Amino acid sequence: MNTLKLRSLLEKFFIEDIGEQDMTTDLIFTDDTNGKIVFLAKEAGVFCGESVIKTGFQLLNNEITTEVFVKDGDPINIGQQLAHVSGNIADLLKGERVILNLVQRMSGIATLTQKAVNTLNSDHTRICDTRKTTPGLRMLEKYAVRCGGGFNHRFGLYDGVMIKDNHISFAGSISNAVVSIRKNAGHMVKIEVEVETEEQVIEAVNVEADVIMFDNRTPDEIKEFIKLVPPGIITEASGGIQLRNLADYGKSGVDYISLGFITHSAKALDISVKVLLKKGEE
Repeated sequence: MNTLKLRSLLEKFFIEDIGEQDMTTDLIFTDDTNGKIVFLAKEAGVFCGESVIKTGFQLLNNEITTEVFVKDGDPINIGQQLAHVSGNIADLLKGERVILNLVQRMSGIATLTQKAVNTLNSDHTRICDTRKTTPGLRMLEKYAVRCGGGFNHRFGLYDGVMIKDNHISFAGSISNAVVSIRKNAGHMVKIEVEVETEEQVIEAVNVEADVIMFDNRTPDEIKEFIKLVPPGIITEASGGIQLRNLADYGKSGVDYISLGFITHSAKALDISVKVLLKKGEE
């Protein structure tokens, strides 16, 4: 994960939440008293967010110390202590919600991604994400997908060519779109084409697309379409794929299955932050 970008994101999130001040905290804790908090798992899943915890609290106060007991991608269980954070009480309280929100979100995505990978249970087909991410959180959410065992599709419109149905409609055909791209792009650019019919598959093969994505097709349809695709072209399935039918799509023989739900519909993993009292204060 890009550390500079993470710091920049966290700064914006803290400004949004804290604003000019934390009115409650600043009116209660007027000195430099220190304390300790613990991140506690209240649900089993996959942890993700080590850098968020460490970087976030350091941004607020570089004298805060963090101990994170798990690594990104590690399985966690109910009741497990994930991290201890020690330092100025006011700064701990100001940072806990933003940091916890992100850790819960990222851990939820990592957990759902791992569930999808396990459900697919394939040595060949890979699970990958889409651009259906929360605005502002794409870097973090795509990192969480990797921590769950998935792979990343393109990060944005800027780093990959993907010719979709509307591009084809405006261009007039798959061939027109591909020819235009090859005329204007450098030799390092790969071209992915979205197809829905046998005719489009044949056209994409004839213009030597690098990746052919079968959009909203059934596993049986994909099995037939793949017969038309030479080995040198990567295949992908997307659209209408959920956990309940994921294994069937894996049996179709595609190289990748892209899933929007692992980011846009992931439930935050239940993690809490509690004050870690000194012995005898329970």
